[in-house]
Amino acid sequence: MEIVNYFKAQSVEEAYKKLIENPSNLIIGGGAWLRLSSKIVETAIDLEHVGLNKIVETDSSIEFDASVTLRELEKTEALKKLFGGIVNKGVNGIMGVALRNLATVGGSIFGKYSFSDFITPLLAMNTEVELYKAGRMKLEDFLKFKSKEKDILLKLIVQKEEGLGYYYKMKKTGLDFAVINVAVSLSNSKFKIVVGARPSLAAYALKAMEFINNQKQITKEIIEETVSIAVNELKFGTNSKASKEYRIELAKVYIRRGLNEVTNNEN
Repeated sequence: MEIVNYFKAQSVEEAYKKLIENPSNLIIGGGAWLRLSSKIVETAIDLEHVGLNKIVETDSSIEFDASVTLRELEKTEALKKLFGGIVNKGVNGIMGVALRNLATVGGSIFGKYSFSDFITPLLAMNTEVELYKAGRMKLEDFLKFKSKEKDILLKLIVQKEEGLGYYYKMKKTGLDFAVINVAVSLSNSKFKIVVGARPSLAAYALKAMEFINNQKQITKEIIEETVSIAVNELKFGTNSKASKEYRIELAKVYIRRGLNEVTNNEN
């Protein structure tokens, strides 16, 4: 990546005005993943001084401003208590502490990275984001959201709901990207199944979720059928990390384990 100019914004409004001045202007998150791009940036906009660095806990939610680092999020005790701490587990597996001290909540979500170990467990919970222009929306809607208008992610909102959770990331080495990652949750008698790094962006297994959520009793046979539906509805591919066939087999194993774990814990 080549950066021509560098701008330190003093407010979100100032950052947004600079952002829309030129199609090639770009907001810098933590800067952790910028090296993955080969684009030329006319002006890189730094949000360090705009005040988006707070963690706010209320009775119903935990809010993480966009400039909060993944390491700060990972250490948030209140988040560890939700759904078995699956978000903390997902973040804990991202590279090393040095990188997690650099990468931010906003940069990690706004990039919609297909390899993300952060987005997968967030989707298994009741999670929202707030954008400067588009406002507040569910995370799953944001991931599908396409707009010609540029925007800035302001915060991540995780709702405090009771539930059980499972998360697992398969990787070749401790500091590697995921071969695949899976999150399963159970809340209010409803399952969510999320598979990421397929190598596509994390997504719900919607048909599998509909099937299992319509069952009166969760048996071994029901779980096996749910696994089969999930891997058949989701798209898997091949890249340098793993083959399509290998990813499908891994997904079967970890979806099955996740469903068994949350079901057994509920019982």
